[in-house]
Amino acid sequence: MPELVFFSGTMDCGKSTLALQIEHNRSARGLQGLIFTRDDRAGEGKLSSRLGLVTDAVEAMPGMDLYGHVVALMSRGGKVDYVIVDEAQFLGPEQIDQLARVVDDLDLDVFAFGITTDFRTKLFPGSQRLIELADRIETLQVEAMCWCGARATHNARTVGGEMVVEGEQVVVGDVNRPATAVGYEVLCRRHHRRRMTAAGAQAGALSPDVLPVTSG
Repeated sequence: MPELVFFSGTMDCGKSTLALQIEHNRSARGLQGLIFTRDDRAGEGKLSSRLGLVTDAVEAMPGMDLYGHVVALMSRGGKVDYVIVDEAQFLGPEQIDQLARVVDDLDLDVFAFGITTDFRTKLFPGSQRLIELADRIETLQVEAMCWCGARATHNARTVGGEMVVEGEQVVVGDVNRPATAVGYEVLCRRHHRRRMTAAGAQAGALSPDVLPVTSG
């Protein structure tokens, strides 16, 4: 049975690489996929991996009817055997509903890839809707690592190397941006709570207080 599958994980855990691998494996068997993406680091209409792999994709603009796009392509004689969606967290909830309709009405597998929470640890609307609707949710097994060596579970936004917790939910950046630009870093929960980035760790030692200090 066709499925809507949500592959989730932090930044830097190989989501786009897996999307490209699925595309490669299926196209090698003669299947034709349709790839949607939003705000990829390589630019509009691209699906790219930090390993340097890149392929063309359809930019899923805000308000775009993804189901309608698939139907229109098939109506013109285009072949679509499956759909891949990268950066799915940036889609609107209504677009996630459209992806579910692709599965249910067109009998196509849809593989969606994205992070679940933003730099404030709040769910992206697109990811929330995927969690609500997906037939299956897969957490990627390639674990990103915090600068301390622990498993990274949270995404942090940095400006000038300093972690920020306020601002627009979506600001396009990357984990390899210069320190003076808007960038992102993956952290364990402990260091996300402490707002301790790699740059901050180099600037000063962690507090020796390992237990909460209470008055009285």
